[in-house]
Parts: sequence; C-alpha cells; structure tokens
Amino acid sequence: MADANDELSESDTKLAPATSDGGDADLAPLESADGTGAHVDADYDASAITVLEGLEAVRKRPGMYIGSTGPSGLHHLVYEVVDNSVDEAMAGHCTRIDVSLLADGGCEVVDNGRGIPVGEHPQYAPLTAAEVVLTVLHAGGKFGGDGYKVSGGLHGVGVSVVNALSSKVEVDIDREGKRYFMDFADGGEPKTALDVVGDAPDDHTGTTVRFWPDSTIFDETRFRAQTLLERFQMMAFLNRSLEIRFRDLRPEAASADWTSYKYDGGISDFVRHINHTKEALFDTVGYFDAAEKDQEVELAFQWNTGFNNDGIHSFANGITTIEGGMHEEGFRKSLTNVVNKYAFERGILKDGKDDRLQGEDIREGLTAIISVRLADPQFEGQTKGKLGNVSIRSLVERATNEKLAEWLEENPNEAKVIVGKAVAASRARLAARQARDQARRKSALDGAGMPDKLKDCSSRNPDECELFIVEGDSAGGSAVQARDPRTMAILPIRGKILNVERARLDRMLKNNEVQTLTQAIGAGIGEEFDVEKIRYDKVILLCDADVDGSHIRTLLLTFFFRQMKELVEFGHVYIAQPPLYSTLVGKEKIYLKDEAAKDAFLAANPNHKEIFARLKGLGEMDWEELATTTMDRDQRTLLQVSVETAAIADEVFSTLMGEDVESRKHFIQTNAKDVRFLDI
Repeated sequence: MADANDELSESDTKLAPATSDGGDADLAPLESADGTGAHVDADYDASAITVLEGLEAVRKRPGMYIGSTGPSGLHHLVYEVVDNSVDEAMAGHCTRIDVSLLADGGCEVVDNGRGIPVGEHPQYAPLTAAEVVLTVLHAGGKFGGDGYKVSGGLHGVGVSVVNALSSKVEVDIDREGKRYFMDFADGGEPKTALDVVGDAPDDHTGTTVRFWPDSTIFDETRFRAQTLLERFQMMAFLNRSLEIRFRDLRPEAASADWTSYKYDGGISDFVRHINHTKEALFDTVGYFDAAEKDQEVELAFQWNTGFNNDGIHSFANGITTIEGGMHEEGFRKSLTNVVNKYAFERGILKDGKDDRLQGEDIREGLTAIISVRLADPQFEGQTKGKLGNVSIRSLVERATNEKLAEWLEENPNEAKVIVGKAVAASRARLAARQARDQARRKSALDGAGMPDKLKDCSSRNPDECELFIVEGDSAGGSAVQARDPRTMAILPIRGKILNVERARLDRMLKNNEVQTLTQAIGAGIGEEFDVEKIRYDKVILLCDADVDGSHIRTLLLTFFFRQMKELVEFGHVYIAQPPLYSTLVGKEKIYLKDEAAKDAFLAANPNHKEIFARLKGLGEMDWEELATTTMDRDQRTLLQVSVETAAIADEVFSTLMGEDVESRKHFIQTNAKDVRFLDI
C-alpha cells in the first residue's frame, strides 16, 4: 500500500476569494483609456512569456512529473529506472534486475538487458541515443518504432526526469563487448560525454543507472526499503520468471544481504500470496490466458472464506489500474454469467430471475489478478488508473466465457463450493437490503437523514467542506469550538468501531458507528457507494497519538478501504497530526509535531531543559490549542492517505485485521523500524 505520508501544508495553497457568480472578489471591471473595456498592460508583451526548456521544466514543477516531492515522489524515481529494465524483460531481453541502496544515499539499478543504444541519434545528432534518453523528455524506445511491442514505462515519465531531479547520475552501458560511461550533475547537466571506458565484463550486456536524489528538491532523500520491496515483489509476480534482487548497503540497514523475488508461477503465485493470510476455500488456483494481435490477457483466481468482494486487482503492461477499466469490466460481466449458467445447468439454482446470483455475491471472497498487455494502452480516469481500450474488454470476455466455463467443468468440487458461498452471500445481501431499508425508514420517521451526533457545517458545497471524525465525545466538544463552522463538520465516535475485515455487510449495517459514518458521508456503502455523492471533500481522522488512537484509526481506514474504496483511491481521506510534545519557552508554549521535531528543537536550543512528558491525548488541549495546532488551515499539517497498489493494500489490511496472528506479528516486527511511515 502506498504510504500515507505525503504531508500537505495548506498555507501554500490558498486561493483568492471568489464571488458567488465565479468572478474575482473585490475587483471592479477594468476599462482601457479609450473606454472599450480592453485592459492593456504595457509590461506584458511577448518577452514576458517564459519557456521552460528540457529538464528545467521538471525542476521548476516536479509535482507535475512525479506527483509530489514527498516520499511517494522520491520512490517514484526508483520505479522509473526499474520500469525501463522491466520493459526489457517484457520484450524478452532481460532475466534479472539488481537494485541497491548505496551507503551514501544513492540508488543503483543494474539489468542484463540489451543496453541502451549508443549510436548517434538521427534527429538529435551529434548526441547519442543514450544521451537523448537521459536528457530529452519523453524519449525512448517505446514511442513508436520497433523498440518495444508493449511497455509499462510509457505510462511513466522517463529516466530523463530522474536525471533532472538528481544531484548526480552515472550510467554504465554494456553493449557489443564494450562498456560505455557517462555522468551528469546538478539536475541533468552533462559532466562526461558517452565514451568507451573498457571491455564489458564477461561479455555482459545491460544498463546500470546510479542516481542521487537532489536534497534541494525533495522533502527528504531517505528511501524506505519496505516500500521498494513491496513494489519489486509485485513486479516479479507480474513478470513470470523475472528475478528482481534488492539489497540495502546503508549503515543503518539490518542486513546487506540480497533479497530475491522470482516467481515461476507468475500471477498464480501472486494470488496465493494475497490469500496467504486468509483461509482459502480450496487449494487450487485457477488460471487461464489468451492472446490475439497486439494484446494478451492472463488471469488467476481463488476464493477464500472472507466477506470482501473487492478482491479483483488489475494491471495493464505492469501498471496498476486502480480504477479498473475495460479489462475488469469484461471479466466481471463474464464471471457473473458463467457462474450463473453453471449453477442453473446443475440445478443448484432454479431457473428464475429472482434466483439469479448478483455479481457481488459471486465475487465475495474472490481474489483475482487480471494482467493484460497491449501495444497501445489508453489510460484515463481521475488518477489515470483506468484502462480505456474497448478491444481488451472483448478479449477478456471471450476468454472468460470459454475458459472459466471449462475450469468449472474440470473442477466440480471447487465449483460446488464457489456456488455455495455465492448463494450464502446472496442471502446476506438480501438481509443487508432489509437492514438498509429499516435504517432509511428510521431516518425518514426521525425527520432527518443525518445522525444526531454530527455537528454539520453550514456550507453545502462539498468541494470546500471537511468532516472531522474525532475520537471521543470530550475531544469532539473541543473540536466543535475549534472549527470553522462554515466548512468544518465534526462527528465524534465512541470506542472502537466494528472490524469490518471479519464481518458481512448485513452485520455492519446493524452497527451504530457504521450507520453513523455512512449517513454522515452520504454516498452509500459497499457496492452502492458513489464517490460523486460525498458530502465532504476531505474526511479527516482526528485520533490520539497513543496505541488506542492508532487502533481506532486503523479500524476506520479498514472500513473506508473495504466499504468506501473510492473515497481512499481518489484522495479524500486524511489523517490529522496533533503534536506529540509541547514545552515552554519563557511564557510561550511551543508545540512539537513528532520525535524529529523534538530532536531538531533540542539541537537548536542546547540550553533548553529536557522536553516534559509526551502529550497523552487530544483531551489535554483546550479548544484554542486544538484549533491552532491541528485544525487551522494555515497552521495544520495533514497526511493524505493514498493507495498506489490495491493488491498490496489488500494484503496489508488482511494481515493487520484478519485472523492470522502469526502473519500479523511478522508484519509488525518487519516494519517496526519504519513505524514513522506507517500511518495505515
């Protein structure tokens, strides 16, 4: 799961006030001297238009290219380089990729592919093709031509962006028996032109890229090993028999040994991995594939005893399609039709419309990986994570109709269990519908659709509204006083909400806290959830920084990810950061956000007495303090919760909130050293 650690300081993103009709506030219409209404500024002519050329544009606006200058953007640099090597693997020319975090903070990526071409580029002569790849945006072997049939890196921004955002880059290319070298500094400025520096060792071919992120660009330049390992493992699953090795050579690393990922079972092994913290309904993992001109699909699947029906994870050319798309659409439609047809033909269901299983019934407990490869993928949607190629839907539909039907015929015991679970899910769905109807009738009789505990805001414009979910009534009362009543709503919750990882929807809907959250957000729940109907642009979790607060936050995040997934995927969920420490400087109280802030303060104030005990909770602050430190838009810091890879998030939530105690213990021990990154 992508880290929830990109800090958003809103004091840098204030917008000028606007009038109700969309015009600028406090600005009267301007007229020219001749009264025509045309406004002329003598200083605004052609010379005022700035053109950012080449890599300069990347350094000026890095967020446009890598998303942010926080941890996710930092790690994106590694992915860009590794994606190029994976493209070589997809083209059949690379079998191993080695990634090393260097002792001095750099990163090295080595592959055994063909090596970047070193000849003079016909369009950019006298530059070589390798120099063009490193210095020209959107240059590479995947933009037309015969370099790659399919490519994952095309969805990215290219290794030239890595060059632009690094203080130093070194490249070795082994090709045709020779080793070539070139390097760059200070955001892509060439230091040494590409030249032969010796023979390639043992006739090796491939490319080595070493880079050091620019500390003047990024908030911090320390890579998190676990984040990279999760990504590399996923890449290895999606590229059968490709070996990806990783090692951490930094002084603080627990070990400098290689960690290797290689899966001869490909996406079938991926399904087993996701389900390893769950109880599978049967040992078999189903698999089929199909191909036609310029596109192909692989699909692996297995059911477990869980109640979630969001276990389909899709990829296109190795890229996570978090919003789904045509390939998912084709599979969902055919899956529903094939299982219903099988159940009717076997007499498990009566031949009637009322007995027909719904897609959500069949998908309950399903874990499936859909991996497609296309020559020209079309990405769209709010996060550019939705595949739009209509032709791939047809291929997936045909393949599923034919090959899933064959699999059910060949595996009758597994098929019987699948249908039996879907029938049970269907009954639970009907019970959940009754619970929904009862809740709606109750709201209508009460004369209001909103929960009593909600202290709503006065604005009805969702784009500016925020919902603070506050731990405890006491802190909720302070938050009500501390808020901006026009745009901030407060919803206090008492105790720990239901662990939805272990409950069906019908049980959830009987839970008071789940009902309250669903009513307040106003966009439905489960299959009915519609992100377009949310009443608040930001849903902010305001919990204590102790163990209980962390547990409540995790329960809430599990609920949102499982039952309101798009709320997380589209970046509407945030975590408030109340300070962990406070101290007096003279008569002024100073608040310190975390351990790093405390250490920095003590280093800057060596004569200051030791900081007194860590703040125990929100209840220790009066409402003025809560407003100043945690809720004021000009002062606060929020963590935006994001999901870059839903398959990894699926595994994490199942591990943390599921029944497998040993897996949970291992996860916590493995990630304890990086706890400052793990807000989800």
